Amino acid sequence: MFNLWFNLNPILQGVLKGLAVIAVIFPFAGACSLAERKVSAWMQGRPGPNRAIVPWFAYVPVLGKFLQRLGVFHLIADGAKFLFKEEPLPGHVNKLYFILAPALAMMPAFTTVTVVPFGAYLDGAGRTLPLMLANVDVGLLAVFAVSSLGVYSLILAGWASNSKYPFLGGVRASAQLISYELSMTLSVVPVFLWINAPGTPGTMSLAKVVAFQSLPGFWGGAWFVFLMPLSAAIFLVSLFAETNRQPFDMPESEADLVGGFHTEYGAFKWSLFFVAEYSHMIVGSGVFTLLFLGGWNPLPWLSLADFFGWLRHLTGAAFTLHPLFVGVVSIAFFLGKIVVLLFIFMWVRWTVPRFRYDQVMKLGWQKLLPLAIANLIFYALAIAFIER
Repeated sequence: MFNLWFNLNPILQGVLKGLAVIAVIFPFAGACSLAERKVSAWMQGRPGPNRAIVPWFAYVPVLGKFLQRLGVFHLIADGAKFLFKEEPLPGHVNKLYFILAPALAMMPAFTTVTVVPFGAYLDGAGRTLPLMLANVDVGLLAVFAVSSLGVYSLILAGWASNSKYPFLGGVRASAQLISYELSMTLSVVPVFLWINAPGTPGTMSLAKVVAFQSLPGFWGGAWFVFLMPLSAAIFLVSLFAETNRQPFDMPESEADLVGGFHTEYGAFKWSLFFVAEYSHMIVGSGVFTLLFLGGWNPLPWLSLADFFGWLRHLTGAAFTLHPLFVGVVSIAFFLGKIVVLLFIFMWVRWTVPRFRYDQVMKLGWQKLLPLAIANLIFYALAIAFIER
């Protein structure tokens, strides 16, 4: 199977990788939409979506009723509705850019997935090799550079709508991105100062960050969330702001902007904005997991290789070291951490009230940015002292 893949034409490999990204991200974003509705219902003491069902599926024992209660058929109905519903195109909008904005929202979300490692496997020599679509040495820089382009879709949607509320939403989006991207970038610099020792080749690879959290010893196996808790907190708060999630959803605040940048949108174009939002949440949670939660390592101070070595010793089964089995289990560990972070996104949305716009700006410029600078200076001095 592996030989067949590596012998394929590079262009065909690229096409298949692109189709795989779309085939994974769209269902994941839809699942996040369903999870959001179920989590909000659970927190508010109501059942949530649990009535829709395909008629013939009602006769399937146990499974039919379970899927109905889970709300799966509501997700299918929503997807079909957005896909086949009439597409409104107001007469006063700039039609070319109005249509282009939703597509532009999807491009950064799909592109950043390619440089984020999502698992690992063990080769014949027992080395841990990452699973990723594009193994580039500037992985985090690529994520930051490409994901920041997503704000242009919001600005373009607000401007092309030729309406004051969408335009204000686009302006807020641009201001919010600048305010929190600085803090987010500064918060991860200590991580790379830590892993790039003097005399070694410099790297910004996310896979190398996980490899550093897999080393033996107390400092080697510790996840960065324990070594750099303030960096992790700043990154997480900035991630909320960068993905426009409550309490930072200023670009679409319905209380004062009706719907913000997407007020004039409907049907499939409207849904693309929210697929992009959930995609950014998934990618952002993945990057946080790689940077601060050990990536695909199951526990702090327990690397993936040590875990499967222990499993092989316990069971004596040869398949426990097979690359396919190791890869699937490592992906499960990685996705489990992402699911927990996505739940935190939803938990915060339904428990923390929305900030005012001036509070959002004040938090970004007067609180997080000075904290991020002080945090960077502290770790730069601490690492210099340790190296001496």
